[in-house]
Amino acid sequence: MSSQDKDLIYSSPQSVVNDFRFDAQVVEVFPDMIKRSVPGYSTIIETIGQLSARYAQDNTNIYDLGCSLGAASLAMRQNIVAENCNIIAIDNSKDMVERCQMHVNAFKATTPCEVKQGDILTENMQNASMIVLNFTLQFIAPEQRQTLLNNIANALVPGGILVLSEKIYDHDPVCRDLLNDLHHNFKRANGYSDLEIAQKRAAIENVMKPDELSTHIERLTQAGFNHATPWFQCFNFFSLIAIK
Repeated sequence: MSSQDKDLIYSSPQSVVNDFRFDAQVVEVFPDMIKRSVPGYSTIIETIGQLSARYAQDNTNIYDLGCSLGAASLAMRQNIVAENCNIIAIDNSKDMVERCQMHVNAFKATTPCEVKQGDILTENMQNASMIVLNFTLQFIAPEQRQTLLNNIANALVPGGILVLSEKIYDHDPVCRDLLNDLHHNFKRANGYSDLEIAQKRAAIENVMKPDELSTHIERLTQAGFNHATPWFQCFNFFSLIAIK
């Protein structure tokens, strides 16, 4: 990996740490940032692909909300066996969308994938058999999260699924400190310095507001999902499946 592809955004002291944004600077190093920051990310992506083989239904849409560079979209595209499916990948970052489109163009598959810049809160989702929110909901304002999940549930056909991956907040301060420490050790083991960890935390704390797992389950129940279960957790990162 060249130094241009490595995440060095917070490696030098910053007099003012600005709020984190998915801009061109982040896009350039995003794969490295995710790999070194999110434990189990590759497992989550691979499993999203497996789930698409099982749950994607003929003549339906598949949504990747907050698609970033399209990792989940590409995993689904490679695994979908249902006929006449369409993947719709949406992100509000112009820089992310442009690079995602390049990735989609580079890998040919029978399932078409539309990449577009947009607001997932106002997207008119419909006739969906699978919707993915992969570390996206945590960047939505808390007061808007229930409405988004309601829209997702309404867009899903019977038997459709939502894959929701998030960083979670533990209400128990002892457990919360332990999970945070384990995550910071994970980042140190992947080459991040204490300075980088501290500055990234300062940049993201006003932008990303994680919920407790129980809050996620309550919202999904209120949205009308009949079944919801966590299938993955490593430290304070988890993924769950909700079935309509």
